[in-house]
Amino acid sequence: MGVERHVRLFTNGRSQAVRIPREFELPGEDAIMRKENGRPIIEPAPPRSLLGLLATLSPIEEDIPTIADEAPEPVDL
Repeated sequence: MGVERHVRLFTNGRSQAVRIPREFELPGEDAIMRKENGRPIIEPAPPRSLLGLLATLSPIEEDIPTIADEAPEPVDL
């Protein structure tokens, strides 16, 4: 099992809430919550747009080879 930490539960209106410590902080403003075997699981929500998805990707660090850009052969129309 990974890092474990005791957290405080509190009531916010009619919902129970949990304070998430900084080391468990989730990216974005939305999350997905579900139960597996009676245990709550909270995961970051997937990006909703292509731009959102692209913002989560790391830059490519490999060199892309140069491709010869030769002039096309003439075509007789």
